[in-house]
Amino acid sequence: MAAASVEDIKLEDIPVDDIDFSDLENQFQVDSEVNFENFVVVDGAPVAPEAKVPMLSKVLGKLFSQAGKVVDINLPIDEDKKCTKGYLFVEFESAASAKKAIRLLNGKKLDVKHRLLVNSLNDVEKYGSDDFESEFREPKLPEFQPTDYLKSWLQDEQGRDQFVLQKGELTGVFWNRNTQQPDNAVEPRTNWSNTTVKFSPRGTYLFSFHNQGVASWGGKSFERLRRYFHPNTKALAVSPTEKYLVTLSPDPISVPEDAPADFPFGPESNGHQLCVWDIATGVSVKTFALPPNQSLHWPMIKWSFDDRYCARLGPNALAVYDAENNFELLGGKILKIENIMDFSFAPAGVKLAVNRNNDLSSVLAYWTPESNNQSCKATIMEIPTRRVLRTVNLVQVSDVTLHWQKQAEYLCVKVDRHSKSKKTFFTNLEICKLTEKDVPVDKVEMKDLAIKFAWEPTGQRFVTISRTESVDDNPAIPKNVVTFFAPEQKEKAAKDDIKKWKAFATVTDKFSNTISWSPAGRFVVVATLVTPDQRKADFDFYDLDFTGEKTDNTSTDVAAKLKAVAHPDFYGATDLRWDPSGRFVAIWSSAVKHKLENGYKVFTVAGQVVREEMIEAFKNFVWRPRPESLLTNGEKKKVRKNLKEWSAQFEELDAMQADSAMRELILLRRSLFEEWNNYRDEITDSMQHEYGYQIFDQIEFSTADEDFEVVEEIKEEILEEKEEQIDSFDEPATSE
Repeated sequence: MAAASVEDIKLEDIPVDDIDFSDLENQFQVDSEVNFENFVVVDGAPVAPEAKVPMLSKVLGKLFSQAGKVVDINLPIDEDKKCTKGYLFVEFESAASAKKAIRLLNGKKLDVKHRLLVNSLNDVEKYGSDDFESEFREPKLPEFQPTDYLKSWLQDEQGRDQFVLQKGELTGVFWNRNTQQPDNAVEPRTNWSNTTVKFSPRGTYLFSFHNQGVASWGGKSFERLRRYFHPNTKALAVSPTEKYLVTLSPDPISVPEDAPADFPFGPESNGHQLCVWDIATGVSVKTFALPPNQSLHWPMIKWSFDDRYCARLGPNALAVYDAENNFELLGGKILKIENIMDFSFAPAGVKLAVNRNNDLSSVLAYWTPESNNQSCKATIMEIPTRRVLRTVNLVQVSDVTLHWQKQAEYLCVKVDRHSKSKKTFFTNLEICKLTEKDVPVDKVEMKDLAIKFAWEPTGQRFVTISRTESVDDNPAIPKNVVTFFAPEQKEKAAKDDIKKWKAFATVTDKFSNTISWSPAGRFVVVATLVTPDQRKADFDFYDLDFTGEKTDNTSTDVAAKLKAVAHPDFYGATDLRWDPSGRFVAIWSSAVKHKLENGYKVFTVAGQVVREEMIEAFKNFVWRPRPESLLTNGEKKKVRKNLKEWSAQFEELDAMQADSAMRELILLRRSLFEEWNNYRDEITDSMQHEYGYQIFDQIEFSTADEDFEVVEEIKEEILEEKEEQIDSFDEPATSE
């Protein structure tokens, strides 16, 4: 019988029903419950010999366990070279741990040569599939939308300031008209913001809060400029030059897998709660996770004076970022500072004596508490060099606060100290002079515990509020002391040669809890504002350059002459704020904090009421800031020299606004004066054209008699005329 060929065998003729495939099914079965979201792929790992794989696995396992429980780590081996391939797979117990590992460890530097790149296994599959488009496509840029001039309010002919009033759900922007009813800059709007509104430091932008994030407004009509998508934003801050916006939300960012192209966040922002935005473009430039198990203090990101650097506090570390270098860590690493408590940047550039050129330096200060082996320290550091300019060692310290003068010439380190028994508390002021060589420090010792401190913005004086210790804890008894300090002034010493500060006046038995200087200096309001512990407000206006004879000084050898100029009443006040010019201060009672006497009052520097309005459900008053003056020192000097002349013009404008009849009279006088000038110009032109004379030419006349012709003119004037009829035969009567 001939053998059957293979071609003659048909597949359907082979009986397979009786064959048992269970062993093969078990061997090659795919677990459908495997969740690839639990896996991450790590590139950039060290290439190690096969013998060192257990050691490397242990090190990497410990590192990735920071994100969650690690189920397995697989380090592929190159069989030819007998070493690892430089990448690994990590399986976590949950997808949340895998996402946390990506967030925490992506970009992590193991050493100088190795940086880990952590990605989800799903992402690797997604981007490696044939369906993924790897060809670059030009993004669709939105059309340019022109806006109003963002600094239009500075062009006001009368130089008026703007302010915001908020009542209930209404928010309005108004022009300040002193005693007159404010003018609307725009019509009040309903639900303009869910809560309060906030201006940027130079007044260019107005920010509002919404459920989906924050919006910026600007221009003459306050049109919406940008939206910043960050749901449930609770706080915002703007950098000094208005380039960046920082928002904080209690809700972690969640980036959907099918996120649209215009979604503001990438996968690296998952779980983050702190966002940095470019204000002009509305683009998110950096996001941060909140530090674990750490109390939060706003603002969480602080900026250098020029927005070049920003920094945030972390556990035992200070992270400084270079904003111009894509917000990379300065020097590629954080600044490790054991137990760092707080820090702050200088609000202005500092002319350091150690720098030979006149470039302004960015400077920050921070402090660390006492430990078993180290004293408390306050440190001043230059950025980006990280050069330590001065360290102040402190002992027996309970708390430290840092207070910069606005011009960054001085830093006051307010040190709250305690006795060895910790029963007595008092304050020392360590004043650092940054513009002098080696940054000398002057110490001011106080007997009481200072609870408030405030520098004069443009000067060298400051005010403190301290609390005296008393056996009686009755809160109804005033215990606060207001103290005024100024540089000691020697007769032959130079004006800027400050040796030490001296207390020159003290006001006792006060409830004061707020110090507010005029932005222009000289005037200060020491106030008691309504708080949960304080139910009655109180205000004292002071002039520190009083020109009269009788002052409130207890010392005369200081650069100050103090005088209490006013003590106005506003018992329900909860807040106060100066206008940018420093001429007016607004004090208001917010219904959010206090339900009685809601409304606002505007005072002059002398404590006189300019305008007041009691408004039901009144919530907030916000002055619109102004940018720094562009005038040079010489131009400012010229303004001060001609101030009397120009102030007369301003007083005339104020009078016109205050009285319509006065306005008409002033306008009439201006019209007549203009008419006279036009007539005078016509005569001047006529004299020059016909006779060749110009105004103020001197003409010599001859006095010889022959040069003149005498003309006599007789002028008769009838004083009275009377007509009578007389008989020709009648003779006039004669008197005897």
